[in-house]
Amino acid sequence: MQKADEAKLKEFISERLGILPQLLEGPDWEKTLIEKKVVTEEKLLSLLSEFYNFPAVDLRKIEIPPDIVKIVPRVTAEKFLVLPFDKKGPVLKLAMADPSDIQIRERIRFTTGFKVQPYVALSFRIREKLIEVYGKAEEEFFSRLKSELEKEKVASEAEGLETIAPSSQVITLDDLKSLASQAPIVKLVNAIILEALQKGASDIHIEPFEKELRVRYRVDGVLRIVAKYSPDIKDAVVARIKVLSGLDIAEKRLPQDGRMKATFKGRQIDFRVSTVPTIYGEKVVLRILDKGALKLDLSELGLEEREYNLLLKAIHSPYGMVLVTGPTGSGKTTTLYSSLLTVNKPEVNIMTVEDPVEYNLYGINQVQVNPEIGLTFARALRAFLRQDPDIIMVGEIRDTETAEIGVEAALTGHLVLSTLHTNDAPSTVTRLVDMGIEPFLVSSSVLLVIAQRLARRICPYCKEPYKYPIEVLKEVGFTDEEIGRIQTYRGKGCEKCDYTGYKGRVALYEVMEVVPEIRDAIVKGKNADEIRRIAKKYGMRTLREIGRIKIAKGITTPEEVLRVTRSY
Repeated sequence: MQKADEAKLKEFISERLGILPQLLEGPDWEKTLIEKKVVTEEKLLSLLSEFYNFPAVDLRKIEIPPDIVKIVPRVTAEKFLVLPFDKKGPVLKLAMADPSDIQIRERIRFTTGFKVQPYVALSFRIREKLIEVYGKAEEEFFSRLKSELEKEKVASEAEGLETIAPSSQVITLDDLKSLASQAPIVKLVNAIILEALQKGASDIHIEPFEKELRVRYRVDGVLRIVAKYSPDIKDAVVARIKVLSGLDIAEKRLPQDGRMKATFKGRQIDFRVSTVPTIYGEKVVLRILDKGALKLDLSELGLEEREYNLLLKAIHSPYGMVLVTGPTGSGKTTTLYSSLLTVNKPEVNIMTVEDPVEYNLYGINQVQVNPEIGLTFARALRAFLRQDPDIIMVGEIRDTETAEIGVEAALTGHLVLSTLHTNDAPSTVTRLVDMGIEPFLVSSSVLLVIAQRLARRICPYCKEPYKYPIEVLKEVGFTDEEIGRIQTYRGKGCEKCDYTGYKGRVALYEVMEVVPEIRDAIVKGKNADEIRRIAKKYGMRTLREIGRIKIAKGITTPEEVLRVTRSY
């Protein structure tokens, strides 16, 4: 059946109970009926089951295991008022306030990969149980963390974590400094950082709200809530991180940026720390820069053979421009660094200008911009041209001046690598023209354009064959013939992947070689759609097409490809 009409439901209940419809007003009418002893909870559940034609579940009488709770993220469960309470094989039993809502069921199925078996439950019982089970899961999570901290002696053992404060830091607020140095706060901050490192997070978000302090990790490109604390400790937590990163703990009105270090499993981890004042206090974001976890082998980035060979050919060219495009966090810097290391030899002078320098690369001269003293991308680039470079890497082309100098360098015997923010490869060349670069200069300088995205990999520990609905596979772009031939997979969820079904990421690369016909189209002022048509004629595969290859190889899922790409 389609989603039920609430008015019809209330009419049905009032008729069966012989009561006035006015008793069913307000969001908590179910609770009101029970508290006023108009009906028993069992009887009301039975009526709801009869109306919706779905079985009922009494949430008071069941214990929900933690591994079941983790299948549906808390934010999703609260938004749609649903609660997973059991599973059998590929079927997830789901308590719902309105089990007839097909859209919610499909959303949960799509999010979790499980077939949904809906049960009706009382709305207020779902809300109560949500607080109980998700709160309990978080308590167990951090109780285990604290236990691990004690067991591993984080501050002293090589397998643990040791945060390092700058020795020159001067603290002016003695009381806040004292609070930030107390053992419980030190351990809590260490626990948050340690768990983020163990889970392979790229960012830690510590966010103050009116009634809670929320902690989220970005793992494999997706943010997830890992803990909520009393707002009373927010100042102490922020102060502790500020002490470690050399920031002014007395300044709470302005954004601040700093760096800190930690040792983890014998290697040093760098953190970029950013604070921003919000209406409820300072939000802190820690970007984790773990050089030891960075893979900079070009052959391991996930390029298909054609795309790999085109990139290899371009970065070995004596001059010209190679551009990498994609949103923030799509792996552009990793692609550039991997390309540089491939051509990094003693006889080659490589210089980079970045904002900021994320990783130090041996044998490569790296410059960090500093706009406060006038050291911009453009100024550094001009200086580079007097430093006898062979290869120049520009962290990002942000303005016309930087673009002009980059194109000039590419046309005067230098190989230039850089990034732009566009959605796909064909749009990149038209973006340069829009920035004011003459079309004939763009066509003469650009050799190769790469657009990339990062999709989550299926967890290898819980990977299993899975038959996706035909309409989903068609939305990705598979033909009927391909659908009948390919085997698709998913991760069913396990402890190794935090029951997400994903672990790690793979890059999707759209690689466009600027062939003579494309050069001609750029000079003639053709739009991105026309350039895309020509590029595809010469073999360019779009991000969505590369995504289909990864699905067919069992590396990722249709949901991920749809999430990170768009159809053309």
